Amino acid sequence: MSAGTPTDQACVNLRWSLALLDGLVHGGMRDLILSPGSRSTPLVLAATREPDLTLTAIVDERSAGFFALGLARATRRPVGLLCTSGSAAAHWLPAVIEAAEWGVPLILLSADRPPELHGWGANQTIEQSDLFAGFVRERHDPGPAVAAPAALKALRALGARAAAVAGGRRPGPVHINLPLREPLVPGPDCTAAPIAGATAPTPPAETHWDDPPNPADLSRLVAGHGLICCGPGDHDQRTAEALHRCATALALPVLVDPLSGLRFGLGAKTRIARYDSLLRNATAAARLRPDWVIRLGRAPVSKTLNAWLAGVPTILVDPAERWCDPTHDARLQIGARPERFLAWLAEAGLVTAAPDWLARWQASERHVAALAEAHLAEAPWGEAHLIRTLVAELPAGDALFCANSLPIRQLDTWSGTRTAPLAIFGNRGASGIDGQASTLAGLNAAGLPTWGLLGDLSLCHDLSGLLLGQRFARPLLVINNGGGRIFDYLPQRALPELAAYWRTPLALDLGDLARTFGLAYQCIEDDAGLGQVLAAARRGDGRGLVEVRVDAARSQAHQEAFWRRIAEQAAP
Repeated sequence: MSAGTPTDQACVNLRWSLALLDGLVHGGMRDLILSPGSRSTPLVLAATREPDLTLTAIVDERSAGFFALGLARATRRPVGLLCTSGSAAAHWLPAVIEAAEWGVPLILLSADRPPELHGWGANQTIEQSDLFAGFVRERHDPGPAVAAPAALKALRALGARAAAVAGGRRPGPVHINLPLREPLVPGPDCTAAPIAGATAPTPPAETHWDDPPNPADLSRLVAGHGLICCGPGDHDQRTAEALHRCATALALPVLVDPLSGLRFGLGAKTRIARYDSLLRNATAAARLRPDWVIRLGRAPVSKTLNAWLAGVPTILVDPAERWCDPTHDARLQIGARPERFLAWLAEAGLVTAAPDWLARWQASERHVAALAEAHLAEAPWGEAHLIRTLVAELPAGDALFCANSLPIRQLDTWSGTRTAPLAIFGNRGASGIDGQASTLAGLNAAGLPTWGLLGDLSLCHDLSGLLLGQRFARPLLVINNGGGRIFDYLPQRALPELAAYWRTPLALDLGDLARTFGLAYQCIEDDAGLGQVLAAARRGDGRGLVEVRVDAARSQAHQEAFWRRIAEQAAP
């Protein structure tokens, strides 16, 4: 047998890999993020022969995972990840967990050693099939490559199935572990033509259960005053329009999380965004407590809101039928697309509109917004002013990616609303602070100009993400406030070891760091500096790292003073 014939193992590996990728591409995958290695060579070679596949090489697998996460979030298509055997795929785990919890379609392609090498001490050989157990929608190990046409047809179908499942009713990661025997590099005379008569598979049609609920089941839950709570989620324009029509028709207040996709744009009349501050006033919290709540998306960012909703009978609406119910108050789950359910509810005649109830919420929203403006006029410049200006001035075509921990909570408190749309992204599925810069690069790589708002520790968790900094289309703003300042708001603040073991400040020179990675650098401390950053971005030359220096103690004092002001004011 010559080294280049179609029955040579290296050539079989290539054809096997082509069949799988062909199915994935026909299933909608257009991007493959790969990290270099030897065992994955046949898959890399096959990927270079797929004209509809864009390849991106990223050395660090953890960074690659978060880059793929951001790319899939922005494109809403399955994105592939490819790595070699051994511990390489284990570095994907944080991104896989986030994708599983949020519902992001990733295709995990891990090359592996063949079965005869497992359990015998062979180099770079570990048990990979269950690496992501509990965090993937499906996992497959089709075994080593073989030349039989039926096997290639099956692998092509597996690719289409993986793409369909990853992007289907319950989107998330799908893992395909691929044991490959040597040799891995085929000779020049290896042909990789499609099998005669084989046709590309058609992925299963995406289906959703959209039957309306039984009115009798719902009517017993929606008596009295209710509201709609929109938590983090990938809600689109159709949902926004249906929500606006439903809330307007039924006079329902709509509490909108900053990561819901519904806080900005359509629906200003019924939209409530200042709830985190408002509910710190005990009188207002009692007067506004609903009899029932309809929840879309995940649990809100605001711990204050989550605690306030505890005990309120809840109706969950989620096409993937996820139980996003941390307070265990769900009485009914409706597995339908939100826009279909909201359109049905607006016409069902089950909810009695109470304009005075909505008016009470609207008055409270205006009251808190006025107090916030008065407070910011008196307070020294800090994160609140930064967020207010960004939300007011970022153009409708731009997006903002916000890190977890303190930045997203400050965004929740200070953003307010606006009539122009603005997409806000965050890795809130598992709420880790890792992979932030890489996710930002992935969002931008999808063609969505996205600003970054990170803390100093979030940046340090993903320094390799700065290797992707040339992909940033907009500035990366890094709030340098001396470590993990979220703990200054938590019970750990009273511990004498706070700084050493929780806040953990790092002696960073962000200017030197930016220059090391070839990024432009600017430091700002006020609205004038932020104005320069915004102006440069409008001219198209505003990329790079922007250090936002903040006096953390002063900022915290003014934040807590605002909350006290809210708590002590007479409720509207």
